[in-house]
Amino acid sequence: MNNDLLKARLNLHAVLRNLEDLPELDTRAAEMIRAWRLAVCFSVHGGPAATLEFSEGRCRHHAACPPHPDVKLFFVSPAHLNAMFAGNSSPLPLKGFSKLGFLKHEFAELTRRLQHFLRPEPERLAEPAYLRVHTLLTLLTGVFAVPHLAALDPVATEIAAATPRGSLQFVVDSEGPVAHLVYSSNGVESRKGALEQPSACMWFADWPAACRILSGTLDAFTATGKGLLRLDGTIPLIDNTSLIMERAAGYLA
Repeated sequence: MNNDLLKARLNLHAVLRNLEDLPELDTRAAEMIRAWRLAVCFSVHGGPAATLEFSEGRCRHHAACPPHPDVKLFFVSPAHLNAMFAGNSSPLPLKGFSKLGFLKHEFAELTRRLQHFLRPEPERLAEPAYLRVHTLLTLLTGVFAVPHLAALDPVATEIAAATPRGSLQFVVDSEGPVAHLVYSSNGVESRKGALEQPSACMWFADWPAACRILSGTLDAFTATGKGLLRLDGTIPLIDNTSLIMERAAGYLA
């Protein structure tokens, strides 16, 4: 297995993808991108690619590069891209040289804002608004990591192959459906929002409960007994998905 390739896919399609949601969750991030009008492409030689498209105060993540992005950042290998995410390397700009100052300052500030929520200081989790954003982005990172883990991680591949075909919906009681996964003969697909008639449902009582369960500080058995977690439908879908999601931490830590 190519660990660097899997990690690169997770960085591009699970971690970086969160920038699509961050401006809708955080007023500071929304203000940062309010006037941005450009598409930034991240492209790995012989590997994955992704684009962040900024317009009208919104960000959209695409799992490919458009024909003519405003900025194209090239990486010679998955390891090169992963080093950039770790802060130990820089991309090779192939297009958009006039935007290098923007990338170094404004865009870098936006990515630091994302890390502010994904890697919290423990005391910040006492703030309800902060905890909600952190937990939602953590959950979405896990959900969008599943297809890539199922495709490239040997253990996750075996688990996914043994998982019943169907769908799993993630619900937080105060806000309703957050995201879902669909297991089919073509693999696993992750999406945001609600799904009609899911095969299974993982229901969290509130954001604090979801945060504790996702972080592992509250186990599912205890959470279920306290009414903080409810598992409905095809339970193997839930159990197997949880096992796959847990594997993401080993690559993204």
